[in-house]
Amino acid sequence: MATPLNLSLVIVNYNTREDLKTCLNSVYTSKQEAKFEVWVVDNNSKDGSAELVEKEFQQTKLIKNKENLGFAKANNQVIRKINTEYVLLLNPDTIVSDHVFDSTIDFLRNTPEAGMVTCKLVKGDGKLDPACRRSFPSAFDGFSRAVGLSKIFPNSQLFARYNLTFLHENQINKVDAINGAFMMVRKRAIDDVGLLDEDYFMYIEDLDWCFRFKQKGWKIYYVPTTNVIHLKGQSGRKNSDGMINEFFKSMEIFCRKNYLPSQSKVKFMWITLGIKAWKQITLFRNSVRKEKRVTP
Repeated sequence: MATPLNLSLVIVNYNTREDLKTCLNSVYTSKQEAKFEVWVVDNNSKDGSAELVEKEFQQTKLIKNKENLGFAKANNQVIRKINTEYVLLLNPDTIVSDHVFDSTIDFLRNTPEAGMVTCKLVKGDGKLDPACRRSFPSAFDGFSRAVGLSKIFPNSQLFARYNLTFLHENQINKVDAINGAFMMVRKRAIDDVGLLDEDYFMYIEDLDWCFRFKQKGWKIYYVPTTNVIHLKGQSGRKNSDGMINEFFKSMEIFCRKNYLPSQSKVKFMWITLGIKAWKQITLFRNSVRKEKRVTP
């Protein structure tokens, strides 16, 4: 008797043809007990990504958008269509390992209060991607990151609260938020919480979703029993000023939506000032990096 389908993978792609090819190869060649289907939503790529899927990965369900709808809208296109027990949001710049689907699904099955879970995300150099587990941001977190205190004191629960670098990377932990690069979600929890917020075009929509999950009482876990390589931001080109501005635009939407209704105006002002300072220092540092690259 065939194992029933219980997992839908959703990969949103924009001009990352080679990364997408590597990702899909890793998905289809990895050893998994889970019975899954794969959806690729292509946001009007110009690099032949959709044609690659049609030609080389015909078992994949492909949605070809006529414009770049962003991350949230593209994922929601698939989530509205499916009815599997679990949904995995997966970035095209990832390489999955054997049984990573099984490990995270088993954790959800054995932890009824868990709405979503992630594995250990590692960068191309093998080091932990600190964005894979996070706290909801505060004004002080923005300040600590902007002036570099979180890097100087990575083991401090005060200065390194946002990326939780004081936690051991190989221990299971309940966290505020996980990264949309690998986000295994219980479909019943999505039905309870709702879809990704389409006010976000790119960045922070995963953080916002986690915030809403926790508001509804669902728990979120970091489970490093298996790992995925995250090549980190190939579709976003995070070092461009445009992408930095897009990130902080989304961060401001998040704070206005989720903090303003429950905070005093004075406290909310400090939160937004912290974010603005973080943004300006990030842009300044990026300009310095650019000058170093062009200086002979």
